[in-house]
Amino acid sequence: MSSAPPTSAPISSAAQTRRAVWNTIRGSSGNLVEWYDVYIYTVFASYFEGQFFDESEKNSTIYVYAIFAVTFLMRPVGSWFFGRYADRRGRRAALTFSVSVMAACSMVIALVPSQATIGVAAPVILILARLVQGFATGGEYGTSATYMSEAATRERRGFFSSFQYVTLVGGHVLAQFTLLVLDVFLTDEQLREFGWRIGFAIGGVAAVVVYWLRRSMDESLSEEQLAAVKSGQDTSSGSMRELLTRYWRPLLLCFLITLGGTVAFYTYSVNAPAMVKATYKDAAMTATWINLIGLIFLMLLQPIGGMISDKVGRKPLLVFFGIGGVLYTYVLITYLPQTHTPLMSFVLVAVGYVILTGYTSINALVKSELFPAHVRALGVGVGYAMANSMFGGTAPLIYQALKARDQVPLFIGYVTVCIALSLVVYLFFLKNKAVTHLDREKGEAFVPRAK
Repeated sequence: MSSAPPTSAPISSAAQTRRAVWNTIRGSSGNLVEWYDVYIYTVFASYFEGQFFDESEKNSTIYVYAIFAVTFLMRPVGSWFFGRYADRRGRRAALTFSVSVMAACSMVIALVPSQATIGVAAPVILILARLVQGFATGGEYGTSATYMSEAATRERRGFFSSFQYVTLVGGHVLAQFTLLVLDVFLTDEQLREFGWRIGFAIGGVAAVVVYWLRRSMDESLSEEQLAAVKSGQDTSSGSMRELLTRYWRPLLLCFLITLGGTVAFYTYSVNAPAMVKATYKDAAMTATWINLIGLIFLMLLQPIGGMISDKVGRKPLLVFFGIGGVLYTYVLITYLPQTHTPLMSFVLVAVGYVILTGYTSINALVKSELFPAHVRALGVGVGYAMANSMFGGTAPLIYQALKARDQVPLFIGYVTVCIALSLVVYLFFLKNKAVTHLDREKGEAFVPRAK
């Protein structure tokens, strides 16, 4: 990619900004519900574990997290299906479809009888529902990342696209908040018996509103491209052959950009809250508040990271994350389980979230900028999902397995090496403020503004 020429460009109008705001709200609302459905599983895992597995069995917790990890195997399939669908039928249609599938599965989990009632069929239904949710989530990430980037005004592209992770983290916040509210009104026994089902049911019901919102948002793919696909004149849009033959380099880059970031994300935002819960197991409310406030902090950091990238470029933030992650992972994983002061526990988590924001706030946009419109949703989705399935989704399972064998230092080394690999990519294979495919289609982001 070549450097942007020093030409001037008019600032986006107020009408364009308003349109971007409303499309971001409509698009991100579905993202919020979908990721709520993803994280409600991990937040309530310790409560519904006994409904599907024998808690007296030593590996019951590992089984629960294994199901969480197995669902990531479906993400590449979902990314291929929905990415192709989005590149050929439009972003709006794909996003509406994916949230419907996700919500239906949440309702199935909320209603499935326990193992005591239907035996082995209970965990089988849970696994199947989560596999289909993994399929839908694979489609959601690539398509929503694409839509948020395309719907943004060019000079605020980082800010607007950061709302993908505002709502992604927001889904986790909402899941934690749901647990907090239920914790106030229900006893621990009631939460384990039926309270956890309420959390899943909320996700299913919320999708009805989101379905309506997504149907009313603007389509970011051009009418010409949609018409060409419909008439049969365009056969390259959403084509895996096109992606693998002409755009394999950006696809590989997308994978490597994601590798360290996704491991860090699940380590810092899933494993770390689990460590807090284990540390304060006799003070569940304290642990819930630490995790909830920490995730709200992470959520609020995302637009700040996006705005900074609109000024200094995307690369400096990724390098900040890479260096910070390499240095801080040992500190977080080693000292968080040993810390029994709520304030210090929060500080340890919060520092990790500041570092993580260097990746989360802009990674969707960085990947979207790698591909042209006709394979963007497919390329972003597949590149992300492959790395996410192999490295990100397995992080909680690997941690639990190594922890059970008193080999946590191996996990620390694993996470650190993954982040270091991505750091090499950020340093040597990315250019800052270079002209991208989005710039060519939607206008250049980094040029002097006309006064």
